[in-house]
Amino acid sequence: MPTFPGSPDRSSTARTSSDDSAASGLAARRQLPLAAQGAWTPSPDRPDLVDILDKEAQPRVPELTPIRYTRMSGSHFAFYRGTPAVMAADLAGMPDTGLIVQLSGDAHLSNFGLFASPERRLVFDLDDFDETLPGPFEWDVKRLATSLAVAAYDNDVPSETASMIVAEAARSYRAHIHELSASSELAVWYEHIAADDLLQEVSNSLQRARLHRTLDRARQTDSSKAIAKLTEPGPDGTPRFLHAPPLIEPVDDQDRTAVEQVFDDYRASLPSAQARLLDRFRIVDTARKVVGIGSVGTRCYVLLLQGRAAGDLLLLQAKEAEPSVLAPYVNASVTHEGQRVVEGQRLLQAVGDIFLGWSSGPTGRHFYWRQLLDMKGSASIQNMSGSLLHQYAGLCGRALARGHARSGDRVAIAAYLGHDTSFDQAMTAFALAYAKQTRTDYAAFTQAISDGRLPIAPS
Repeated sequence: MPTFPGSPDRSSTARTSSDDSAASGLAARRQLPLAAQGAWTPSPDRPDLVDILDKEAQPRVPELTPIRYTRMSGSHFAFYRGTPAVMAADLAGMPDTGLIVQLSGDAHLSNFGLFASPERRLVFDLDDFDETLPGPFEWDVKRLATSLAVAAYDNDVPSETASMIVAEAARSYRAHIHELSASSELAVWYEHIAADDLLQEVSNSLQRARLHRTLDRARQTDSSKAIAKLTEPGPDGTPRFLHAPPLIEPVDDQDRTAVEQVFDDYRASLPSAQARLLDRFRIVDTARKVVGIGSVGTRCYVLLLQGRAAGDLLLLQAKEAEPSVLAPYVNASVTHEGQRVVEGQRLLQAVGDIFLGWSSGPTGRHFYWRQLLDMKGSASIQNMSGSLLHQYAGLCGRALARGHARSGDRVAIAAYLGHDTSFDQAMTAFALAYAKQTRTDYAAFTQAISDGRLPIAPS
C-alpha cells in the first residue's frame, strides 16, 4: 500500500490494539514526563536569527524580501508568524514523545479559521498547511500555545489571564483527544466543527452577537468580493487584474504561457470529476500576488477563469510550495512539495476545497492550487480581549486535536496526556517561556533592521 509524500510510514499507522496503544503512550510518558514538556532553555549553539532569515530568502523573489520583513516588524505576533523555521529548529533540539501525527507545522492561532465545505456550509478548522509533515504531536501544541501567549502579550492581557488562556488551549486539546480516543474510526474521520453549532456554545449575548456577525461576514467573503477588489473592467468588459506593483502585477505574455502550461499539470492532479468541472472554464487573466507574512517572497499567482456564461467567474491561487521548515528534523520522504501540502491538508482537515491540487512549474518549482477566498473568515487577533482569546484558545485546541486524531494514534496520545492538568500546566510553562524568547528574538530582529542587515520596504 503506497504512502503519500510526507505522510507517516506504514509502520506508524499499522493497526494495534487499544491496550498496545495505551501502553506505548504510557511508555512515552516515562521517557518524557509531562512536567519536562514545560522546560525551555535556548541551546548554546542556537542558530543566528538573521542567518535563518537569509537562508529562507535565497530562493525567493529578491525584491519582495523587504515587504516580508516590514510585515514581520509590525508586532511580536507578526514576527512570530513569520518565523516558524526558528521555532522548528528549537523544538527539534528538545526531547520529544515520538508519538507521530501529521503536523500542521505552523499551528499558530491565525492559521485557524472559517471556510466553506463542498456542501457550502461554514466549518472551523486549520487552514494553512505550507509546513505540514509528520512529527511529534506536541510540536503543534507548543506552536499554538506560544502563539496565544504572544498574542496576549501584544494585546496587554494580564499575565495571569494569559496563563489561563494557554492552559485552556491545552485542556481543550487533551479533552478532545480523550473523547476521540473512545470513538470509532469513521466517527473520528467524519468529525468536524460546524460554524453554526458554535453559536449554541456561546452564552454571553454580546459575544454571541459578535460571532454571528463574523459568520455572516465569512459567508459574504467569497470570490466575487475578491474579484471586485483585485480587478477592473477590461476593454471587452471582462475583469482584468489590477496593476498595483509590487503587491499584484499582471504577468506578461511569456509568463502567461508558462502559467497555462502549469495549469495543465495542475488539472492532471485533480480527481476526474473536478477536472471535468474545471474544463468548463477558460483562463481570462493571470497575475503575481504577494500573500501572507512568512510566505512573502514565494511565487504566488492568481488566475481568473470564466465559465460559459458571462459573470460565471472562478478565482484560483497557485502558491509555490517550498520544503517544510520541519524537513531537516523529521524522517519523511517527499517527492513533490505541492503534493505534500495537498495530501497533508486532506489528512488534517475535516472537509476541503474541491479544487485543491498541485503542479510543477517550468523551472521545476512546485506549486499547490486552491480557490481564493471561498467563504473564508478569520478572527481579528489584534486587540482581542482576554475573554475572547480564552474562548478562541479552546476552539483551536479542539480543532487541532481532531486533526491529530485522524492522522496519529489517538489512544496512545490520550494515554500520554492523562486526565489531570499536568499537560496543561506544562504547555503553559513552555508557552510563557518561549513567548519571552520570542520577544528577545524580536528585539534582535528590529536591531538587525536598524543596522541595515535586513532590508525593509519604504514607508
